[in-house]
Amino acid sequence: MNYYQKDCEYNKIINNIMKNKEFIKINNCRHHGITRLEHSLRVSYFSYKICRKLKLNYKETAVAGLLHDFFLDEQLTKKEHRLSAFTHPKKSLSNSMKHFKLTDMQKDIIYSHMFPLIPTRPPKYLESWLVSMVDKVVASYEFFLSYHELYLSKIKRFAAVMLLVLAKV
Repeated sequence: MNYYQKDCEYNKIINNIMKNKEFIKINNCRHHGITRLEHSLRVSYFSYKICRKLKLNYKETAVAGLLHDFFLDEQLTKKEHRLSAFTHPKKSLSNSMKHFKLTDMQKDIIYSHMFPLIPTRPPKYLESWLVSMVDKVVASYEFFLSYHELYLSKIKRFAAVMLLVLAKV
């Protein structure tokens, strides 16, 4: 059982989204070495927990955090896939609005979550800033988990070479 599944209040907040057939399709999309659904649940849950602790709007944050990457990329060309970091917030917002009723705060959280990569979309709400930051931390963590074996072996080789160089000095 995942950490978020034990949190009854959180699950009540996201329940209708998790039952949406279109949204659940993101479970088939790879994202940072895991599924986009797993990534979105992490961002949503950690943002929810922090906002709750800070007495911010944790319910709206949980919903928007879950929807922040609600886009499908099965038919993207390689070029479109590379540019998706810049285009997906707009797609995610459009998909979210098509399937769910959103508040202005939730729309801002989804639309601005790639700030500062997209500097023309600064967050308007404290909750938006928080989701944007949590998204960066979670993505970094997921990237590390996915690629640590590859990089770990390179670091070990580099360290071995450096030790050999230093031993000769």
